[in-house]
Amino acid sequence: MSDSEFIKKTFELARMALGKTWPNPLVGAVIVKDGKIIGQGFHHQQGQDHAEIDALKNCTESPEGATIYVNLEPCCHTNKTTPPCAQRLIKEKIKKVVISNLDPNPLVFGQGVDLLKSSGIEVVHGILETEGEELNEAFFLSQRKKRPFIHFKAAVTLDGKTALPNGESQWITGEKARAHVHYLRSLHQGIIVGGQTVRKDNPRLTVRLPDYKGKQPWRIVFTQSGNLPSTHHLFTDEFKDRTLIYTQRDLSFSFEASQVIKINSLTEAMNDLFARKLMNLMLESGPELASSFIQGGFIDRVSLYQNPSFLGSGKNLLGELELTTLNHRPRLTQLESKWIGDDHFLTGRLLCSQD
Repeated sequence: MSDSEFIKKTFELARMALGKTWPNPLVGAVIVKDGKIIGQGFHHQQGQDHAEIDALKNCTESPEGATIYVNLEPCCHTNKTTPPCAQRLIKEKIKKVVISNLDPNPLVFGQGVDLLKSSGIEVVHGILETEGEELNEAFFLSQRKKRPFIHFKAAVTLDGKTALPNGESQWITGEKARAHVHYLRSLHQGIIVGGQTVRKDNPRLTVRLPDYKGKQPWRIVFTQSGNLPSTHHLFTDEFKDRTLIYTQRDLSFSFEASQVIKINSLTEAMNDLFARKLMNLMLESGPELASSFIQGGFIDRVSLYQNPSFLGSGKNLLGELELTTLNHRPRLTQLESKWIGDDHFLTGRLLCSQD
């Protein structure tokens, strides 16, 4: 097998922990000696062994003189709950390290490679670099921009409507598409909605998949007025301690003070969310809040569930974007699509004029 094929294997291993490692990235590792795999592993979840350590523990023979393939640069700092991996590879007398991506975390970036090289270990990096970054797109963006990666999701008709004029929206899409939404939720740390959505729909914003045993996402509410119904699910159910409220005015009822954050702008909210290590969030808001996120340059991926039907009039997907020229319109790139039941799923990275 070639270096690229072994790196692809690390991607496969890393994906086994989709949605479980936050705020850490997805990482897989393969240890090869004399042309055969003697150990492999992946990072299962935060606080557990990193992929390199997991692979070493799974070795069928001594890793001395072997090559380890890993999709992300081995860590070298001690500012975490798990021991550094680069030092462990040196101790185990690994001969060569092949990496897809350097770690964008400034505590690591390039330093793990330098440490390995200074100890006489051969290091190669940049193998399938684009694919590696796509695997950890949210982690890479959050580390570089110091804010959460925001994924906007919506269900729409072919004429871009999300509800009838009277607000009726259940259900535009079919059961299979709605189940897929819950799968997407399970991959994110939190779900963002606006106050209007809370007042009108009384959502739970939970993952409701058969046999789901992972953490429920944080439920994150943005409200300008602070006027929210105190009896709604987000503030009274068993997951109320996983509700955050970002408000510009005093809240209309008493709620846990540490979960209510006064802000003056979306930027302040993004900074606070990043400080809480919430790096990968889904936006399920109405048109006004979604447009505010786009105008602020905060939406990174858009996923649309398109039902092949029309409403003619009703609630639009987005509010005003204040565009003055077609050249400035936000557009999707790196498109992927498929049919989910009777609905068409389209997803892509959002490119705005300021990008």
